[in-house]
Amino acid sequence: MADLIGLDEAEKLDVAQVHELYRKYVNRSQVRLMTSFGFGRDLVDHAEGAYVYTRDGRRILDFTGGVGVLNHGHNHPRILAARRRFQERRRMEVHKTYFSPYLAALGHNLAAVLPGDLTRSFVPNSGAEAVEGAVKLAYKYHGGARRRILRADNSFHGKLLGSGGLTGGTQNHFAFPTIPGIGTFSYDDLGSVRREIDASRDARGRSDVYALLVEPFSASTMRWCSEEFLRGLRELCTAEDIVLVFDEIYTGWGKTGSMFHFTRYDGLVPDVVTTSKSFGGGKSSVSAYVAREPVFRKAYDNMTDAMMQSTSTTYYGFGEETATAIEAIAIAVEDDYPARARALEAVLAPGLERIRKAHPDCVADVRGAGALFGVFLTGGPKVLDLIAKLPAGLAKDPLIRTKVVTAAVIDTLYRKHGIYTYNTLNGRSPLVVSPPLVAEPEDAERFLDALDATLEEGMTRLLGRFIRERVTSW
Repeated sequence: MADLIGLDEAEKLDVAQVHELYRKYVNRSQVRLMTSFGFGRDLVDHAEGAYVYTRDGRRILDFTGGVGVLNHGHNHPRILAARRRFQERRRMEVHKTYFSPYLAALGHNLAAVLPGDLTRSFVPNSGAEAVEGAVKLAYKYHGGARRRILRADNSFHGKLLGSGGLTGGTQNHFAFPTIPGIGTFSYDDLGSVRREIDASRDARGRSDVYALLVEPFSASTMRWCSEEFLRGLRELCTAEDIVLVFDEIYTGWGKTGSMFHFTRYDGLVPDVVTTSKSFGGGKSSVSAYVAREPVFRKAYDNMTDAMMQSTSTTYYGFGEETATAIEAIAIAVEDDYPARARALEAVLAPGLERIRKAHPDCVADVRGAGALFGVFLTGGPKVLDLIAKLPAGLAKDPLIRTKVVTAAVIDTLYRKHGIYTYNTLNGRSPLVVSPPLVAEPEDAERFLDALDATLEEGMTRLLGRFIRERVTSW
């Protein structure tokens, strides 16, 4: 009989035991990397709303927003009730030859929330799968006759072989094989898009680009496209019959102050939009792409190809996940999550600007919208000389100085003020301010007070303490 760890035993493991099991069975370097940046030293007992409660009794304000997953916060009561209902009634998860009322209703609801004729849905598990499904749809729409796809230079679309190749910026430092024909344009630069399209033309002037993929708001770099750029993309892609894909995996369901970031612009409709993260209400691993009617019909709406994209995937439209997503959408609409994001923005935007002006030696820039901001931190040259004490592997990272400065602030916010934040790995690696949309304005005020008090200590003191603690652990 195998010596298995049961559920009761797992829940009793202490942090040292968890680290050791990670080292043996998950990834030894992951433990060293995360603890080097101050993470992974506590275990969570439970979580509710905008707060997590650690094993040692601390109540931590979670301003990570679950990296986009937790618009609904932790364990939203309506999400829990929807999942209990599904389980208690012993509903069926799979068997694709039975049609699912949950998937049918979810498709309707997605179409009801999105503009124009974005009406045809595919519902896999992760954002990367939704992106790859959208790309596959665009390629099939052109019948394989076109071979080029364009992505932005700061893009993040996932880490699978296909979506990883479509991810730009600083995320890719190893050349995995990927889909062919990827071209890169400069984010928010319509001229660079035109140049890429023109470079792809054949001798008869026909474009070889089948799809263009872009994040209207780039959550990993805290940049966003101008309305002029997005409308220009729509006009250009229509003229060239290029499938325009908007990636709203992080920013969907109210995060930046509109239901999707692009929906703030009346009449702007991409050919495909992808969503995931908070689409599952913080409990469900579910994603979707939603396509315009003519694009989807040309690609898949025939007897030969009807099974090519949808029902042949094992976990496509999994029952409990789709039931959860139905409830997650209902909450976002009924509780007006875009308005909740704007209420948080009304506190965060001026507050972060005050902090930038009060601490110009620590804060280089602040950018964001709704409940999603980036604080770009910096420090003086003498302070940054401490980076030489890092392990050799980390010291080779071109962003390591910024990451350590930001990690020192994150660590102090957590240890001294009970506030949980994170930094991105793309772009300039800002500290991300991303409260769940169930957070209240007073939670935002608490965060601002804590950040101000942390920066008041001075970057030299913050970094010195942080690196001394890390050195003793190495």
